[in-house]
Amino acid sequence: MPTDDFNIILDRIKKPLEFASRDNFANLTRVAALETVIRAQLEELRRFSSEHIELDSIERLFLGFDNLPIDQKKNHIMKATALIKVLEHCRGEMPCSAHAASHQSETSSMSYEMQPSLRMDTPVQFCKGIGPKLAGLLKKLGIFTVEDALFHLPWRYEDRGNLKKIGRLTYGSYETVMGEVVSAEVTRTRRRWVQIFELVIKDTSGILVGSWYNQPFRHKSFKTGQTVILSGIVKSNPYRGGIPQIDNPEYEIMDESEPDSLIHTCRIVPIYRTTAGLTVRTLRSRMKAIIDSCCTTALGSLPDYLMRKYSLMSAAEAFSEVHFPVREKNVVILNGGKSQAHRRLSFEELFILQLGLALRKKNVATEKKGISFNAIGKLEKAFRKMLPYRLTDSQERVIAEIKRDMTAARPMNRLVQGDVGCGKTVVAMVVTLIAVENGHQVCIMAPTEILAEQHFKNISAMAGPLGITVRSLTGRMKNKEKESVLEEIGSGAAQIIIGTHALIEENVKFKRLGLAVIDEQHRFGVMQRSMLTSKGYEPDVLVMTATPIPRTLALTVYGDLDISVIDEMPPGRSPVLTKLYVEARRKEAYQFIEDELKKGRQVYVVYPLVEETEKSDLKAATEMAANLQMKIFPNRRVGLLHGRMKPHEKEAVMLSFKSGETDILVSTTVIEVGVDVPNATVMMIEHPERFGLAQLHQLRGRVGRGMHQSYCIL
Repeated sequence: MPTDDFNIILDRIKKPLEFASRDNFANLTRVAALETVIRAQLEELRRFSSEHIELDSIERLFLGFDNLPIDQKKNHIMKATALIKVLEHCRGEMPCSAHAASHQSETSSMSYEMQPSLRMDTPVQFCKGIGPKLAGLLKKLGIFTVEDALFHLPWRYEDRGNLKKIGRLTYGSYETVMGEVVSAEVTRTRRRWVQIFELVIKDTSGILVGSWYNQPFRHKSFKTGQTVILSGIVKSNPYRGGIPQIDNPEYEIMDESEPDSLIHTCRIVPIYRTTAGLTVRTLRSRMKAIIDSCCTTALGSLPDYLMRKYSLMSAAEAFSEVHFPVREKNVVILNGGKSQAHRRLSFEELFILQLGLALRKKNVATEKKGISFNAIGKLEKAFRKMLPYRLTDSQERVIAEIKRDMTAARPMNRLVQGDVGCGKTVVAMVVTLIAVENGHQVCIMAPTEILAEQHFKNISAMAGPLGITVRSLTGRMKNKEKESVLEEIGSGAAQIIIGTHALIEENVKFKRLGLAVIDEQHRFGVMQRSMLTSKGYEPDVLVMTATPIPRTLALTVYGDLDISVIDEMPPGRSPVLTKLYVEARRKEAYQFIEDELKKGRQVYVVYPLVEETEKSDLKAATEMAANLQMKIFPNRRVGLLHGRMKPHEKEAVMLSFKSGETDILVSTTVIEVGVDVPNATVMMIEHPERFGLAQLHQLRGRVGRGMHQSYCIL
């Protein structure tokens, strides 16, 4: 049997199915009498072999096809496409049933390339157009399997769908044009090593040049007379009489036999993050092949009733639409991640996260047995007598909530949220005394050595008079000193241990850990938190954060934790006032700072970079420190602090600022946590858009720590 004849007829079935299913079945309504066409071609195929069981299956799919609802039509086309892939593999050389039987013993080791449809766990190396070399590049992007590829979403989109005549192009704008190739030549410049490939195209309104710098190989892609589409920024070419030109344009060569195959232009185009050696164009082509091959098997995890309740599309539709949008035409909505496809994928991701956290919380509440502390209260009473102030009602409420958890039989998992300066440390100290009084150890983990040292200093001052042993453990300690602390931790002599990530190292062995306090929760991962709690037998866990967390987000991200909020500031402390200044009001901001300095106050000025770079116009800390000293505040003492300085240099700078010898401290985010200077009343942050919400709140929290009104200037 001539294989070519078989494949030619099979191709007549494939073409209308491919046309109907392209771009998420956008053309399905344009296809008429599909049942009649398919059945006629199936009869032709049966002349070559009547034993292909797939032919019967395909025919059944198209019985009464023209009268089916749209969703059923889509489903039948996808199933028929998969069956056709099986027939293509068989190539008509033997009946598929016989072929399958002869290879039944080899099913487990069958190549992925032989499978009619890609599975989610298929390694990308076995996908169409991807070999070992390209798979190696994809691994750098975290793409190992088909599922990884589906979740490598475009980071932005470009609208290349608005075709314009060459004569109507706007210089400086991103435009898309279609024209006929007039010439495709490589030219040399005066510098012999520089070659430019120029593609000249025309339409009825004018001529345009596409130019590629040092890419002479491009000339192999184009031929005179071809119809091509180019997209890019239009500029004027002074060497060709000012005719329009696009440098390094995205292009598509029109193939009249496949008018709907465009993926790089003439539509909304996805832009992916790539790696060295992998172009966006190559990745886009491979992603399209993967999407077309596997979206029929991309099954979501959402139950049908939720899909109906929230009007969500299927996972297969969502993946196809989010990578190669057809339904959503607004590129602004797509770039904002607000399309229906984005919404569908986001909903499922958050739903699964919330479900997992709820199950975890339920397991802790019903199955795990923790430490049931006895709230004796002797140490707490003695500690309260030492305090020169009364705790706020908010602090008392949170302490009561924590006590209820600690006296219960299940392990405590509680988050305490409160702005910097609200008194979280005092609350933590009160509940720490409960654990110590019950004969257990307490560890307090902070994200930086500066903050750990500050906690050690403050808590030692509070716990020392009560006869409690407090020890510090950080990575900077010398070996002999560290060994001594580790011995005290292991023997139980150290009752409160304060440290950094050093606390979760393998060699740290607690004798009887009862409470783990984690400060600045957002700076630690789930695994780090888990490693710390594994140091004891189901110890209670108290995590603290100064970053405001709206309740909805808190329930989503910290779903396994109970939440307490300290929403009052101690008496005498006023909320920090935040002010936004635009560049035109910079002098006004500097005058405000000068007024505060005249009152004897001190000021922080924070920058996102240490040194100026060619790639950024951000004001760098080193240069601006010099500028502030010489031009803006020549009569003031300006200091500089950044992460590249050696530890002893940082300490010297901070000591100078704390003692009042420095008026203005210019810094990077190294002062984000752990710096406590009550006399500092102004925090000026340059380029606040470059910082995260947590960082901005931490930086603002460096002021307002004394009795004076404080300000944060953005």
